[in-house]
Formats: sequence, structure tokens, C-alpha cells
Amino acid sequence: MTTMRSLLVRALLAPALLAPVALIPAAAQAETVPQLVAVRADRHPGVDRLVFEFRNGLPPTRIAEYVPKLIADGSGHTVPVPGAAKLALRFFDARGHNEAGGSTYGAKRRTYALPGVIQVVNTGDWEATLSFGVGLAKKVPYRMYTLTKPSRIVVDFTVNYRTVPVKAYFLDLPREPKLKAVSRPVVPPSTAHGALQRLFAGPTAAEQAAGLRFVSSGATGYSKLTVTNKVARVYLTGKPKSGGATFTIANHLNATLKQFPTVKWVKIYDAAGKTQRPGGNSDSIPESLEP
Repeated sequence: MTTMRSLLVRALLAPALLAPVALIPAAAQAETVPQLVAVRADRHPGVDRLVFEFRNGLPPTRIAEYVPKLIADGSGHTVPVPGAAKLALRFFDARGHNEAGGSTYGAKRRTYALPGVIQVVNTGDWEATLSFGVGLAKKVPYRMYTLTKPSRIVVDFTVNYRTVPVKAYFLDLPREPKLKAVSRPVVPPSTAHGALQRLFAGPTAAEQAAGLRFVSSGATGYSKLTVTNKVARVYLTGKPKSGGATFTIANHLNATLKQFPTVKWVKIYDAAGKTQRPGGNSDSIPESLEP
């Protein structure tokens, strides 16, 4: 039987047991979690190096694996990223946002003009799990390791293959509606595929600062490219629409593909596999891309 004295002891001890938890503010707890402050990628001898820099130490658990597609944490939606291979990275007990929800490391999607790394995109930042996807020109061996002072997670991608330069054509805003060509390294012999991967990755941060843009018109990528009898056929994914604009993704595709001597005409298909003039020697766009 519970005595009056035991009830009194429990009542006196309860506040003391609860007090330590109540006295730690949520903001103070968050300050101890590793926080991503920078993402960088650059070329080094034999490797493309991707670096994630943190404050408050390093995430204790890190996972990297090649995947057929990138999935957004929480929503489960596919996250588009250009490239022949996709690497998923997950950092546990880490975050990349501040108390207001803003990014602490900059752009969540960034493009690089490197032989291997094409694009890095954030795929999740919730419940103390920070996720990224890397679009690569080729599936290659990689090594993930850590460095300190400052705290960094490094991923080195082996780049021991040959590349050739091609052009990707972007909208030059200071001279709109003109296009400007930028050079990109791609893996032969699939140079047309490589050019489209680089096109859909868009301009680098430096090129964006100079006024270059990629007008996707609602397309998220392409599912197939064929070139036969000097006719290139591009099958878009997503929901391409002109929105009444005269400049669309078709301008980018035509200029980028016609740089190759094997291409004279470009036929662009929507996600349903439709274009206005599928036969004959002529350019063609789906009806949805008409102004």
C-alpha cells in the first residue's frame, strides 16, 4: 500500500528529475548538430573531388551508393539529375538549414564543368538526415573519407577516361534572345548524349552570374536520343510547354545537336511520344511548345 510519505517523496523528486531536460533550449541542442556550410567540387590529378564542409564536427554516420534514380526524402518523388550514373549520399545526425529554414551552404542544385561530376543536388534535409545526389558522366570507382580543420567529408571520383570538348548552348540574357556556346567535356563516342546531359545540367554558378540561363520549358530531361539519316529525335520527360513564349527548350536543343555533322534536323517529342512532323527532313516540335 502506498503511504503518504512515499507519495510526498515522489512529488518532491519529480521536478528534480524533469528539470535537466526542460532547461536545455531547442536552439542550444541544434547548435551541437553538424551543420553543412559549403559544397565544392574541383579537378585534381586523376580525380574529380567533391567536398562537403561542416561546422560542429562531422556527421557520425555517412552512406554512399550508386542508385538507378534519386528519391527525395519525405515525398518519395524522383529528383531529376543529368548523367549516366547517379550516386546517393546520406549524412545522418546532420542538417543543412538554419532556424529560419534557409540553406546554410548555398544553392541546393549546382552544376560543374568537370570531366566526371556534372551536377550535385540536395534530395533531403529533415529529421536530422541530410541527403544529396551526384550526377556523373560515367560510373566510376570512388572513395569517401574525412578531413579535419575544418571538418570535411570528401568524395574522390576516379577520372581515368578520355573526354572531348563539345558545346552546350544557353540563353545569353544580356543579349536575349541570342544563344551562347560554352565548352563541356564529354565521354566519346556518345558525344551527342553527353552534350544533352550537360545542357540539361544548365550553366555553372559563374556562367549564371554572367547572365547565362537554361530555359527548360517544363521538361525535366530526356528519355531517349536517336540519330538516323541526319535526323536527331529527342524524347523529353516532364511536361514541356511554351507558356506563350517564342523562346523555348527547342532553341537550346536545335543549336546543341546541330553542332554535330551527323545532325541536320532535330525532331523533339513530348513525354507522350508526339511531335507535329515526325516524318520527313525537317525540324519538329510538339504542339505544346508552340507559342
